[in-house]
Amino acid sequence: MGEIINLNKARKAKARTEAKTKAKENRRLFGRTSAQVRADALEKQRSQSNLDGKKREE
Repeated sequence: MGEIINLNKARKAKARTEAKTKAKENRRLFGRTSAQVRADALEKQRSQSNLDGKKREE
């Protein structure tokens, strides 16, 4: 026979883990300085222009 669990505790534990993962993702996305945001945007622009320069003409 299976182990008996309290469904209310299981539901709350699941909600806690989901909240922790969402908080981790938000820290990664929004916990940056404006200089880091600008540097990332500049790097993205450089890589895009580099890729565009290597495209073949049709």
